[in-house]
Amino acid sequence: MKENTVPFHRHIISLICVAIISGGVVQMLNKPKLIDQTENDELAKVHTLFQNIQEDYYESVDPDVLIEGALQGMTEALDDPYTSYFNQEDSEAFSETLSGQFEGIGATLMLQNDLPVIAEQPAPESPAAQSGLQMDDQILRVDGKETKGESLTEIVSWIRGEQGTTVTLTIQREAAVLDVEVTRNVIAIESVYGSIDAQHSAVGKIEIATFSENTAAELQAMIEKLRKAGATSFVLDLRGNPGGYLDQVERMASMFLADGDVIVQFGLKEEIVGEVRASSELDQGFKVTEPVVVLVDGGSASASEILAAALQESAGVPVVGMQTFGKGTVQGVQSLDDQSEIKLTIQKWLTPKGNWLNEVGVTPDNVVDFPEYAYYSSLLQDKFVVLGDTSEKAQELNQFLEVLGYMDDVEDTFNENTQAALSLFQEENELTVTGALDLATAVKLEEQLRAKLRENDPMYLKAIEVLLERTN
Repeated sequence: MKENTVPFHRHIISLICVAIISGGVVQMLNKPKLIDQTENDELAKVHTLFQNIQEDYYESVDPDVLIEGALQGMTEALDDPYTSYFNQEDSEAFSETLSGQFEGIGATLMLQNDLPVIAEQPAPESPAAQSGLQMDDQILRVDGKETKGESLTEIVSWIRGEQGTTVTLTIQREAAVLDVEVTRNVIAIESVYGSIDAQHSAVGKIEIATFSENTAAELQAMIEKLRKAGATSFVLDLRGNPGGYLDQVERMASMFLADGDVIVQFGLKEEIVGEVRASSELDQGFKVTEPVVVLVDGGSASASEILAAALQESAGVPVVGMQTFGKGTVQGVQSLDDQSEIKLTIQKWLTPKGNWLNEVGVTPDNVVDFPEYAYYSSLLQDKFVVLGDTSEKAQELNQFLEVLGYMDDVEDTFNENTQAALSLFQEENELTVTGALDLATAVKLEEQLRAKLRENDPMYLKAIEVLLERTN
């Protein structure tokens, strides 16, 4: 069992928003807790060290750097991966991640040969598309700053900026080098996606990617839309969802539960200190009474686990998939006095029946894994394998080609069979036929593997089977 592994269908991550939450249930705490600046016995040693460095260190030291280091050190000393000190820049990035929108150009980037490349065709309404940017454009400079060798996070920070401002990207498109001026705008990040199942017109599939500021409203709107399209039952897909805002998951869970049913409990040490129950205050009277099945995997964490466990334990909703991540703590975000913040673990959460799932996770009622090829590594690398290479990467390329029906045997060498298979693949997909792995070919290979996984998704197929049993 490949526990806590992100499958291929989630492996290619959109980098339009590069701040990533590592599985979180987040509460915004109303009152900042400011530290009394008077010295006390506990802080005397820290104050003395600060003074000694300021007075005696052989070079000048920015006091703000020392303070930042001390704050960072205190949170790191807790040895808690979910407690973090955020300086102003980190704080803005974290808030933006959960806000459901950001200001930028709406392009998805990846690094290729130490240069940022536009990985997908920009959406038609995005500033990137309106300025003429295209998939596979290499970004050489951002406002004159060279991008080669810089981290993707750094490059994205250059490109993003205030709505209405402009950024000039120097791009290479085949042999041409062009300067493209792009006007930044607000880019909405949808967190809920839905459609009617192609084979079962009464089944609505809803995918929840994260729990951001507007996710509950997005979910309600999607359910209403699918109902109008004929849905009388739903598959709720939480696979790969790392978590988000606690208030959103509480509102969403309440939609599926009878008023008074327990959604989640909270504890400190061994004591239960609170609980949240379904109510019209949370869901404004919007209820989902149709049959539902929940999909989860090892990437479903925290808020996803709260929702899955609430529906499983309080409403008997079947859960299908793999054991979830197992993050059973709640973080509160507190502002400090200089626009910095601390994300601090403040409680543990428990299921309606009082189970603490930390490092355990939600156990599905029906355990189903992805096919092996769902766990293949991405082909998008800084350097592509070439004819004659014997390596793990060469074997992975051969695996892609074998699953897609272009090779019979998988070896760990990029040989003549690999070359012939690539040539055929390129020809059938209207790519330049070279027999070599390049960016366009790698992107197309991954696109087709994702399509194959969508067509043969054993978890989803099992969810449909369970759902149909509940509706008959």
